[in-house]
Amino acid sequence: MDIAIVDDEKVIREQIKELILTYTPNCNLETFASGEDLLAADKTYHMVFLDIQMEGMNGIDVARAIREKQIDSIIIFITAIKEYVFDAFDVLAFHYLLKPIEEKKFSEVFTRATKEAEHIYKQGQDTIFISARNRNFTFNLDDIVYIESRRKKVEIHTTNEIIEAYATMIELEKELGGKFYRCHRGYLVNMAHIVEYESDSITLTNRQKILMSKERYKEFVKEYMRYLRSGGTVFV
Repeated sequence: MDIAIVDDEKVIREQIKELILTYTPNCNLETFASGEDLLAADKTYHMVFLDIQMEGMNGIDVARAIREKQIDSIIIFITAIKEYVFDAFDVLAFHYLLKPIEEKKFSEVFTRATKEAEHIYKQGQDTIFISARNRNFTFNLDDIVYIESRRKKVEIHTTNEIIEAYATMIELEKELGGKFYRCHRGYLVNMAHIVEYESDSITLTNRQKILMSKERYKEFVKEYMRYLRSGGTVFV
C-alpha cells in the first residue's frame, strides 16, 4: 500500500510514520512538508494523511486538487481545530484526527481506512471517480451502459440513472480503457452491454439504440470480437 503523510510539523510527520509502520511495516511510505510538494510528486497514493493548517496551500485545497484529478485516495485530515471538520465532507474525506494524536484513536481510524482502501483498489480499473455538478460519484464500470456527448458536458447512462457531468469524451475514453469503445463521436459504449449491432447502430441492454459511425464499423467489429475472445463480460 502506498501512503503519504503531509504536515509542516516534522514531529507530527514522524509520529504518524512511526504509528503506520507499527501496523503495516511493508507499506511504501512517503512524507511531505507541504501540499505543494505532494502534488508535485504527481503520484497516486492509496491513503493520504493531510494536515489542514499549513503554509501555502491548506489541506482542504490540496484535497480538492486530488479529487479534481479523479483520484480515489483515502484522505484522513489532521487538525487541531474541530471547525474544519465540516469542510472535510466537501472533498469526501474518510475521517479526521485531532492533534495531539492519540494512539488508540489512530489505530481505530487507520484499521478502518486500510479495509476501505483495500476494497477500493481491489476493484482497480473496475471503478471510476467523476465529479458532477455539486455531487461526486464513484461508478462501477459494469454499471455504465454508455456515455453521450452533450457539448461541454456528458451524460453518463447507468443501469439506474443518468448523470450529467463536466468532462470530455476524449478524457473518458482514455480513462475507461479497452472495455469501452467510441462507436461514434457522440457515443462511448460499454461493450459488456451490447445486445446486437448493425452497420449504423448498436442496441444495448437497456433497449436503447445508439448511433454507429459507418467509418468505425469495421474497427468496432474487430475490437468487439477481441473483447469477447479475451473473456469479456456480456450482460445479455
